[in-house]
Amino acid sequence: MKAKSIRLPHTLLLIYIMVVLTVIATWIIPGGEYKRVEKDGRTVPVAGSYARVEGRPQGLDGLFVSPAKGFVAAAMIIAIVFICGGAFNVIQKTGAITAVIHNLSLDFGRKKTLRLLFIPVTMIIFSLGGAIWGMCEETMPFILIFVPLALSLGYDTIVGVALPFVGAAAGFAGAFFNPFTVGIAQGIAGLPLYSGLGYRLIVWAGGTAIAIAVVMRYAARVRKDPTVSLTYEDDLEKRRKLNVDKPVIEKVVVSGAHKRVLFVFAAGFAVMIFGILKFRWEIGPIAGVFLAIGVFSGIVGRLSGDEIGKAFVEGAKDMVNAALIIGTARAILIVAQDGRIMDTILAGLAGAISQFHPLISAQIMFVSQCVINFFVHSGTAQAALTIPIMAPLGDLVGITRQTSVFAYQLAEYINPVLPTSGVTMGVLGLAGLRWEKWAKWMVPLLILWVLFAALTLIPPVLMKWGPA
Repeated sequence: MKAKSIRLPHTLLLIYIMVVLTVIATWIIPGGEYKRVEKDGRTVPVAGSYARVEGRPQGLDGLFVSPAKGFVAAAMIIAIVFICGGAFNVIQKTGAITAVIHNLSLDFGRKKTLRLLFIPVTMIIFSLGGAIWGMCEETMPFILIFVPLALSLGYDTIVGVALPFVGAAAGFAGAFFNPFTVGIAQGIAGLPLYSGLGYRLIVWAGGTAIAIAVVMRYAARVRKDPTVSLTYEDDLEKRRKLNVDKPVIEKVVVSGAHKRVLFVFAAGFAVMIFGILKFRWEIGPIAGVFLAIGVFSGIVGRLSGDEIGKAFVEGAKDMVNAALIIGTARAILIVAQDGRIMDTILAGLAGAISQFHPLISAQIMFVSQCVINFFVHSGTAQAALTIPIMAPLGDLVGITRQTSVFAYQLAEYINPVLPTSGVTMGVLGLAGLRWEKWAKWMVPLLILWVLFAALTLIPPVLMKWGPA
């Protein structure tokens, strides 16, 4: 008799179980707080100032009100998910994207060199985005482009998600110039900004190469035998909706309306990239750009007002599942903060680090940052929370501040699999990909990345990596 496969509960239920467990933890873990001061516009904890305070065990408020608070806290991420879903559905209704994907798949299918270079070149571009300007949330709109393109090339949804998302994640964790992680953490630690560039470049290249190798190996297997895909059954329906399951024989005609839509689309992306690089735009302005892209694409694509409105609502409606998961995931951090156990967890991890040899302490510091990452996903917020404590603690146990910052940075490798991350769940929601399937695929890459991070922490400790 064939054994039944284990099916995990719905992702929203899994996230809510984590909220419940965090509520229970507020009754077990004692309350504590660090004193905090303002530094460069950020509130940071003072090392050595941790003190026990009266705990605030969470009850019905934590169980049932915290998700609503999570929606408020994650409002901008939820907004961009709805807007991107709506805008891309408007573009889809014009037929422009379908025509381009059809023609691109024909070019890549006929030219072996292009097909071989497609995955590594695409991932390197996104990795550079993560490494240089901290590309993270900005990958979300690209999901709606690369998933259909991957399906049209004989791959699956996972490959379509991995190209922009895993590519950017590899660069974000191995960043050598990311102002939101490396820059801020080094500033808090009192290091010269963007020092240690040479070694970080080596690590960036290694982490990106690992990601590319894993994606290319999986993609080759799926292209050879589509049934090995973890999303095979789901992709059958997507292929039907996107009309990419028919044999690609000849190119389709790109009409004048299609070209105008593509111009609006390209111009919108150019404006977004310029805004990110020049003005450091965050989610709000980016969401505004995509709303404008959707509206103007519908107009130049000759859709009526009713057609634009209906298409936008239909696209946004498909994002409800992702929005619910994002808001509920943010509730975990809210419960931990309201229950006053976040600083206690941080203090406990810091105490554990101080008990070992520097080589071991560096590894524990990395693991500690991974634990904090489960609650705090913003690289900037995590730097403000942990570096004021970890940097001076490293001084005491023989770990340079550069190494302490590096350990914090490497913990970003686990972000793409965390179900508590609003960006991760937003990406999966846009792709229509269940978290447990994504996690199953990510585990081998995650193991390789964690081992790679642990190994790359050894040289900095041995050579006492300084500010140069």
